[in-house]
Amino acid sequence: MRHYKKGRKLGTDASHTKAMKKSLLVAIFTNDRIKTIESRAKEIRSEVDRVITWAKKGDLHSRRLAIAKVGDKELVREVFEKAAQGMWADRNGGYTRIMKLGPRKGDNAPMVIIELVTEACTPKVKAEAPVEETAPVAAVEETAEAEAEAKQE
Repeated sequence: MRHYKKGRKLGTDASHTKAMKKSLLVAIFTNDRIKTIESRAKEIRSEVDRVITWAKKGDLHSRRLAIAKVGDKELVREVFEKAAQGMWADRNGGYTRIMKLGPRKGDNAPMVIIELVTEACTPKVKAEAPVEETAPVAAVEETAEAEAEAKQE
């Protein structure tokens, strides 16, 4: 039974899946973009976001967690330096972008490019509704009295 086993199986046993995720994580931080199948990209996107969040935090505990996840001290140092320079300072999550490419020729697997988002985040501003001018309270009372007199006559 699969109780408490989160994530996709990716067609392999647990140890191979874990090793594959780790190598994809190293590849995306090394190259900033990789080409892979859609299920693998969706599976590693949360781990990439987690490592970048640790990098934004920047403390020793976060660095040790990132080294344990990625497995390469020099690569973790580079990611932490990018985060310290403010590469993702204005972004609260969503550090990756997945772009679909279409099916692979051999086995028709859906291919995608997953890349790190580097441009600045611009917050969406809601369009303000036009403000209706309200009449002063005295004017409202006068119109109410005028309407009441008109009904009596």
